[in-house]
Amino acid sequence: MNARVLNAVTGRLSLRPPQAESLSRLARSLELAPELLEHEKELPTVLASLKSLFPTLEDFERDFPSLCFALATGVGKTRLMGAFIAYLHLAHGINNFFVLAPNLTIYNKLIADFTPNTPKYVFKGIGDFAINAPRIITGDNYDQTGFDVTADIFAEIRINIFNISKINSEVRGGKEPRIKRMREVLGDSYFNYLANLTDLVLLMDESHRYRASAGVRSINELKPLFGLELTATPFMESTRGPVPFKNVVMDYPLARAMEDGFVKEPAVVTQRNFYAKAHTPEELEKIKLEDGVRLHESTKVELLTYARENSVKAVKPFMLVIARDTTHAAQLLALLESDAFYEGRYRGKVIQVDSSRSGAEEEAMITRLLAVESVDEPTEIVIHVNMLKEGWDVTNLYTIVPLRAANARTLIEQSIGRGLRLPYGKRTGVAAVDRLNIVAHDKFQEIIDEANRGDSPIRLKQLILEAPSSDDKKVSVQVVSGVMSRLGLASTPAVAVQETPGDNTAGVGTRFTKFEPLFTRESELQAARVVMEVIGKYEAKRDLVPTSAALLKPEVQQEILQEVTERLKPVQSSWLAEEGFNLADVVAKTTAVVVQQTIDIPRITVVPNGEVTTGFHPFKLDVAQLHLQPGEREIVGQMLRTNEQFTLAAEIGLVEQRLEDYIVHALVDFDDIDYFTHADLLYDLAGQMVQHLSGYLSEAEVQSVLDRDRRLIAREIHAQMMAHFWEEATEYEVKVSRGFTELKSCNYTAAAGQTAHHYRETVTETSRIKQMLFGGFTRCLYPLQKFDSDTERRFAIILERDVLKWFKPAKGQFQIYYKLGTEQPEYIPDFVAETETQILMVETKARGDIDSQEVQAKAAAATRWCQHASDHAAEIGTKPWIYLLLPHDEIVESKRLVDFLRFKLAKVELEN
Repeated sequence: MNARVLNAVTGRLSLRPPQAESLSRLARSLELAPELLEHEKELPTVLASLKSLFPTLEDFERDFPSLCFALATGVGKTRLMGAFIAYLHLAHGINNFFVLAPNLTIYNKLIADFTPNTPKYVFKGIGDFAINAPRIITGDNYDQTGFDVTADIFAEIRINIFNISKINSEVRGGKEPRIKRMREVLGDSYFNYLANLTDLVLLMDESHRYRASAGVRSINELKPLFGLELTATPFMESTRGPVPFKNVVMDYPLARAMEDGFVKEPAVVTQRNFYAKAHTPEELEKIKLEDGVRLHESTKVELLTYARENSVKAVKPFMLVIARDTTHAAQLLALLESDAFYEGRYRGKVIQVDSSRSGAEEEAMITRLLAVESVDEPTEIVIHVNMLKEGWDVTNLYTIVPLRAANARTLIEQSIGRGLRLPYGKRTGVAAVDRLNIVAHDKFQEIIDEANRGDSPIRLKQLILEAPSSDDKKVSVQVVSGVMSRLGLASTPAVAVQETPGDNTAGVGTRFTKFEPLFTRESELQAARVVMEVIGKYEAKRDLVPTSAALLKPEVQQEILQEVTERLKPVQSSWLAEEGFNLADVVAKTTAVVVQQTIDIPRITVVPNGEVTTGFHPFKLDVAQLHLQPGEREIVGQMLRTNEQFTLAAEIGLVEQRLEDYIVHALVDFDDIDYFTHADLLYDLAGQMVQHLSGYLSEAEVQSVLDRDRRLIAREIHAQMMAHFWEEATEYEVKVSRGFTELKSCNYTAAAGQTAHHYRETVTETSRIKQMLFGGFTRCLYPLQKFDSDTERRFAIILERDVLKWFKPAKGQFQIYYKLGTEQPEYIPDFVAETETQILMVETKARGDIDSQEVQAKAAAATRWCQHASDHAAEIGTKPWIYLLLPHDEIVESKRLVDFLRFKLAKVELEN
């Protein structure tokens, strides 16, 4: 297994843990069965080898080795395909790939995602492909570009993308598909040309859709080295029920993806006390559409507010309506764009997607559909019949209105395949932003009951059982500082440490890297504990002890000895009788270890001095995306996984005299808004909102919206106000309360029974690095450390070589806070290191994340802290602090620490 390439592809493509594990399993397969890369191989032998690695693998189910990776919808199968291709090319020199798509939608999407300079380009970050981009050959252009005999086919990466549904249509009646027909240029068909390649690998997207089709039987004759199947549903439907695939080597089902927070939480929605039989089908349909729009508009506001509060990109949600047939879809399009539906507000914002279009109309429809994520694209409602089964990778679908008759299980399966992808790649903690709404008034209870079945995709955490892992059991490990370890005051380590890379074999005969404790006798240990307690008090005595080194001054040593002697009076008489016990010696040695094992971290606070005033600048409210709708009915929804309920209903309260009062009274509930100070601005903003609502609603409807959604509106206005917040003080004062601080203990979670790895040991499964502990350090101020990435581990190797001492800070060590939206989270640096001339605070980040708003906010706060610490250091004659923000791809062992000083951040403007 090529660990270097594996780590590089995993890091550069920012693979999620399930994707990284899938790539690792492919790499291990090729390591265990290298004959996979050869044309001449015995299938039973290869199968037997891989069965020992994957207990779930029973059979390849094809005439060539084929491995299935079952990943839930929304986890990222297309990016995983890109990772597979990148690894196989970079690690094994494979240049030819054949990618199968199940339908036209996915076919077009794959072509776009494999094309450079597109928004979702799968190879973004792979430097080799930036220089030598793969040639994309499709089912539409292979007879022009596929036979380019002038190209160096031995150096060029060629990715063939074909639509299996088109091939299926071509082979009806026993015909040969077009790809097999004769081509005069080479005197052979393109199909035979591919079949004769020595390094063709077959990738099958959504393979469950066409596993047994005539087209695939034809494709089997390509005789690839091996096949890689990707699907979210690793089974075939039959009259006897689902038949599981026998070649699954990776299973990450929806229930786990939901639990790990990689997808939205689906919820079913109805009206309170709704009785479907009391309505005609036409009435029921209209009610569901109207309630769907109410949810859609409410979600739109929640997304705008979240984006403003957290300074992230705005997301435009849309609603999906599932029609009965193409005739019904056309009727719905006419209704939704008519004046009878919310006064024509959605005219030009609805598209119909189905098989009734062809030619230029079909291309225009697909183009609009693929652009629906763009905030500049006007579509807010999509109507479709049966065209979007898989591959529609939008992240902004938030409301689904099914109007086609279907049982509860079908509704769930259809819905979860459409809208579970998250716009920000992870859950936000805001329920409305993390939720997919399925409007199903007439099927509400049925869907709830179906979702709670044990075999529901929402409940089923394993479609295929895997062998139990030794990593399942976790333990909590507390790691105290090196001071405590060297003094002998640390408890017995819960985790063994390899002395050198490769020493450990399955945990047997492990040796340990540890310093002999300075004290071993109980009298010395007890005395050293008291010395440590007394030293802790001296942190706050800045005038006497401005640095830890000042603890070694004779007068300070004498003071410490006196206080320790006083504390130990009750037991000291018995110790004096012990041969060789010398309390002054214990004090001196303990203090020396503290100084040697400490990097002086001052405790710094910045406080306003004098009068502080705050306020908000007047501004024009941005209401362009706000179109809340009135409603008399209370909407109730229930989360399908957790069964929690939520409502969208009017609040019960007094009728306000002025419409603006609804908003103002909700705004003053925010802690940072004072009515008497901000009244003029509040009524100005409330007036702007009322004027906007009155532009498309009657007065009664405006009152209904304000009564029901006053707090939602207030949150949106408050989020916009925060962008115009100001604070003024007479002056700011920097206070240093301590010249140095004791290192806090680190608390880690680790797999039970694991041996800590030597920090120089190459990590082959980088996706598991967060579960590992590392040791073997000589210059680190902790005996064990945990790394969030392999980049951090490699940087630790450089620190061990080039600095006097270093460590990874624990939470609360610095107490640096940065502003992120309306919150002020704590910033915890990756590393702190001391050299002969300076102290470095270091952050390592993926290059693509360096310019993100959060990383820059952290960097500004850390740079400001380092400036204050350097000013303090200049006063007392110690080393200055600098802050480094390092791109991950710069960190290689061949560089020296001084090579990174060019990433020192420029000074920021201080408050004072």
